[in-house]
Amino acid sequence: MLLIHGARSALRAGHVTKAPDDLRTWALALERRKGHNVAAVALANKLARVGWRVWRDQRPFVRRDAAKEA
Repeated sequence: MLLIHGARSALRAGHVTKAPDDLRTWALALERRKGHNVAAVALANKLARVGWRVWRDQRPFVRRDAAKEA
């Protein structure tokens, strides 16, 4: 439940930020195609997998900016 709330918050913040990171860019594109609820659940799933990987590898999360990859 908390991951879903966090994902909904990230989607909302993605609409108002000027330069969203690659994860928010992906989630916002999915939201346009599939709807808000599906995007929130998919983002929550991705956040859970990222969190598990950070915990498993004992390495900090490195955020990538979408503008740098384009």
